[in-house]
Amino acid sequence: MRTSVVLFTCDLRLSDHPPLRAASGPGRRVVPLFVRDPAVDRAGFAVPNRLAFLAECLRDLDARLRERGGRLVVREGDTVSEVCRVAAEADACEVHMAADVSVFAQRKERRLRRELESAGRRLHVHEAVSTAVPPGAVTPASSDHFAVFTPYYRRWSQQGLREVLAAPRRVVVPEEVASAPLPEGTEVAGVSPGLCAGGESEGRRRLAAWLRSGVGAYEDRHDDLAADATSRLSPHLHFGTLSPVEVVHRARGAGGAGTEAFVRQIAWRDFNRQVLAARPDATGRDYRTRDDRWRTGKDAERDAEAWRRGRTGYPVVDAAMRQLRHEGWMHNRGRLLAASFLTKTLYVDWRIGARHFLDLLVDGDMANNQLNWQWMAGTGTDTRPNRVLNPVTQGKRYDPDGAYVRRWVEELAQVPGGTVHEPWKLPEEVRADTGYPGPLLPLSEGLDRFRRARGRR
Repeated sequence: MRTSVVLFTCDLRLSDHPPLRAASGPGRRVVPLFVRDPAVDRAGFAVPNRLAFLAECLRDLDARLRERGGRLVVREGDTVSEVCRVAAEADACEVHMAADVSVFAQRKERRLRRELESAGRRLHVHEAVSTAVPPGAVTPASSDHFAVFTPYYRRWSQQGLREVLAAPRRVVVPEEVASAPLPEGTEVAGVSPGLCAGGESEGRRRLAAWLRSGVGAYEDRHDDLAADATSRLSPHLHFGTLSPVEVVHRARGAGGAGTEAFVRQIAWRDFNRQVLAARPDATGRDYRTRDDRWRTGKDAERDAEAWRRGRTGYPVVDAAMRQLRHEGWMHNRGRLLAASFLTKTLYVDWRIGARHFLDLLVDGDMANNQLNWQWMAGTGTDTRPNRVLNPVTQGKRYDPDGAYVRRWVEELAQVPGGTVHEPWKLPEEVRADTGYPGPLLPLSEGLDRFRRARGRR
């Protein structure tokens, strides 16, 4: 009986899974394998929120495999060594896995291919598993990637997506391959108290509810902070409990005015991955340098810490940062405001903000997180690198009644209406009673400093 290993990474699902579909079939055995690699810990990617979410994803994946007669095999150690060891134990002739764009993933893939080939085994790497359109499928005539989103999106929209693949009805796993215990999410310390649930079952439930009652109004309401009218599917796309190909197909099938606005966000995710595939150093270096002389020293660190804690004195920024700490997730408009404030008002290096987000975001990944931070800092693909988002103006526009601020900034919970966005204008005795801090600095002072630093007069 022919045996294959399917290495799961950020594709923790059975539905629409090309590697699993290629390895499965009548008369075939499959080892569904996930490797818990200490290198991920050493690189700083294994943070509490993602570890807890991952544990739920793995347990759900195992349960869905057992419904089909199989099980998930979990190993701990170096990924390449463990895959080769499992392949030898199962006498597998091939290994299937999803393509990825990060430097870490590319190095792992090259090592794995060499080791498998030296043992007479083949490695099959499948595209369009964690993206809707593969990174190299859409390129301009003059470059290996698009540096501007709009022309990329036009070409992306013209691409024909592959068909959605059904989950296998039966999975036969060799009995001789042992597994380590599944991780327990409840054992992870430091998890955000409002962290969402993980797993393909939960992801598919959320997707169905979103397509039924949310996506139609997405274009009109996605920036409404208090309404929370976004899909919240980003953690499931990051861990691959949902397929971006299936999400696009089903969204377009659902119809409605907001559908293409939502699909555009999937395209933006693919856009960042094709940038990172071409410029892997953009995870830590400016994609387009502006020769910024970022603030350093004690004052800069004090301001950055106030930003982390949600104590800047600008309510909508602080509300976003407190949501991040409580849920391990932040509304997209809040992400833009928080990033603009740190980089353009406080003039603190975008890498400091990106690291904090990665420490807490359940959906944090190197492509979206780093390149979105660069976009807002003006060092990335934004065609307007000097744009600054005013937190007061933005708060009044996207949280006009102040409900989002009052939800997350408890000191201001009794301040009525839109006045919550400018608490410094409250009567002195009222402001003092709230215990909420005054602004770290006037917005005009931050803007002047930014302009001077960027050489603008």
